[in-house]
This record gives sequence, structure tokens and C-alpha cells, in this order.
Amino acid sequence: MAGRPPVSRRALLGAGGAGVLAGAAGLFQVARTSSGETEADPGVIPFHGAHQAGITTPVQDRLHFAAFDLTGDDPERVVALLREWTAAAAAMTRGLPVGGGAVGGAPLAPPDDTGEALGLPASRLTLTLGFGPSFFTRLGLADRRPAALVDLPHFPGDKLDPARSGGDLCIQACADDPQVAVHAVHNLARIGFGTVSVRWSQLGFGKTSSTTPDSQTPRNMMGFKDGTNNIPGTDEALLGRHVWAAAEDGAPWMAGGSYLVARRIRMHIETWDRTSLAEQEEVFGRSKGEGASPGRSREHDPVILERMAPDAHVRLAHPDANAGARMLRRGYSFTDGTDGLGRLDAGLFFLAYQRDIDASFVRVQANLRGDRLNEYIQHVGSGVYAVPPGVREGGFWGETLFS
Repeated sequence: MAGRPPVSRRALLGAGGAGVLAGAAGLFQVARTSSGETEADPGVIPFHGAHQAGITTPVQDRLHFAAFDLTGDDPERVVALLREWTAAAAAMTRGLPVGGGAVGGAPLAPPDDTGEALGLPASRLTLTLGFGPSFFTRLGLADRRPAALVDLPHFPGDKLDPARSGGDLCIQACADDPQVAVHAVHNLARIGFGTVSVRWSQLGFGKTSSTTPDSQTPRNMMGFKDGTNNIPGTDEALLGRHVWAAAEDGAPWMAGGSYLVARRIRMHIETWDRTSLAEQEEVFGRSKGEGASPGRSREHDPVILERMAPDAHVRLAHPDANAGARMLRRGYSFTDGTDGLGRLDAGLFFLAYQRDIDASFVRVQANLRGDRLNEYIQHVGSGVYAVPPGVREGGFWGETLFS
């Protein structure tokens, strides 16, 4: 990519692409009552805003995550795709079909929408896009890669499958209906054919972290509450300190965005299921029923780290043991058949957003090298992505990078 001439702003943000969004904008009207007042749909999460939806949004029940590879290195073609994806995403998150829809169009032409969501509501669908480190290299934008988007080091115990790792781009689709989430990724993959190809994907269910701490804390596949100390999606002070990137961080185009770490964590649940309750609780550092830490009676009582075993998971992962490092987690459980040896291929698809990957995930994961939980889990897939700020009305995903 060395020697590539700079891409002009006019070429990237030209009127041709803007027309795609302008035409689509007419579809995204809020329903009006007979009195003329707007009527909000509780199943619709706003797509446009300062930050992308799907980060602080109250966590939905289902996930379809997909990583894509670019098939070429033409920035103009990629920007055209991002414009099309933005228009499609804005429609689908409103419960509307893409373009002319799945039916009623020209009978001898493929429909604009794949059709699985016909008759289904929006189901709180959010679509969140990120750029992997290779995205910047492929498009000759290495000088715009944020310093906070670091390549993860190899951690002890990692057994990463290249076929389930990396990707030039990623799409995180979350919804309360699995078919709505799958439909969204399917449509984006269809639109992207010829410009991107699916590298790997992951379905998830049973959220394992919550951004709404006043609701019941969900449980992971080991039966323990997960995400008790997660950052609330409404705490602007904590979000500004630990989640949202700022212009002064060194990449002004990322201001209002965040950095995503995705890890596919296999749980050896058959071994775990034969472990005594007392040992399970000691491994985690919390009670299995209430989720209270040793010496406490309720889940959200402040923890006493010294009362936990030195190698307890909660003790080693706690901010007080990691110079205050925190992340906003949005993980999901998964089961993907068996491993051919009579064991479930099941575990946690870990998703965490942070302002700086090295200062947050890398620091915490390095401290977990002595975690007793490592006996029962193994990291088998991985990806890191720069998640740009939200989309303005009339804009497109990643516009700040290309402008």
C-alpha cells in the first residue's frame, strides 16, 4: 500500500453516496398519532446519535456477531459499502425492510431484503460496527490507526483458532429475537458481497453481563452471576473515564467511539459440573446463589478482597487489583454442538468495550494468569476493533475516519 496517493474527501464523501442516504431517510419516519404527536416504539432503539447503539444499550437477549474480511483495497468502494450498510442498518433497527423489501419488487430481479424478518417487530435490534487493525493496513490508512487499538499479546493458556479470530470489520447485532439479529447480519453480508466476505461468526444467547445493574444479574454457563460490578450504561462519569474515546487520546476521529475486545472462551463444563459447590464458590470468589462475596450477605455489598482466595477470579479481576482498570462488558453464552469427544462446545462469548485496550483488557487479563478459573476455561478465538462514534443524521458508519 506504500505510495498510494491520498484519497480526496470529495471522492469519499461525494454527492452520489449521499443520495443513497437521502433516499433512505424518507423511510425512517416516527409514527404519528391522529393528534400529530410522535408515538415512540419501545421496541426501537435509536440508530443515530453521539455514540453507536449496542454499547451502553440495555443488553438484549440474543447476539449474532460477524467478522468480515475486505476483498480489495479500494477505499472508495469501502466507503460506498459503508453508506449502503448505514442505510440498511437504520431501516432494520426501525423494523423496516431494506430498500424495496423482500416482496413486491421486479419478479426477475433479486429482492432488496432477504425476508426472514417479514412480520417481525424491531425487537430492540442494535447494530454496532468496528474496524480491525488490518482494516487500516489494507486501505493505506495505517497512519490513522489509533494507538489504543493494540494487537493483543499471547496470554498463557491461549489456544486461538485463526478461523475464529481477527477480521477487517465486525458487526455486532443484538436483539430480543434471534431471527431479527440473524436477518440483520444476513442482509449486511448480502449487500457486502464482492466487497467483503464473512470470516467468522458467533451466535449468542442468555446475556452474561448487564448494563442495567438495577435489574437481575444474568448467569453464565457455569451457573454463576456474571457482571455484578459492570459499568452501568447510565453512569456518564464512568463511561467517560473508562469507555468513550476522547480527541485528546491521539485519534480525534475516534472521539465518542470505543474499543472492543471479543474473545470466544470455551468452558470445560463437564469438568466444572463434577466440582464441589464449595470449590466452585472459592474459584469465583462469590456464592453461587446470591452472588455475595465472602463475608458479605448480598450480591452488591462491597467486596473484601482479602477474604477471598488469592487466586479467586473476582479478586484478580477486580479494579482494586488492576490500578482501577474497568471495562463495559456485554457477553453472551454459546453452545455450538459438540467437540467430537462427547463434550459440549459451550462457553462465553466475551465482549468488552473500553477507552484503551492496553490499559484495560490487557492489564486485567495479564493479572488473571494465576486465576484458578483457568483450569476450567480456554480462550479459543479473539478479535480487537475500533468502534467509531455514532452516526449523525445523513452520515454513515465511520464517516469521521474518512473525512
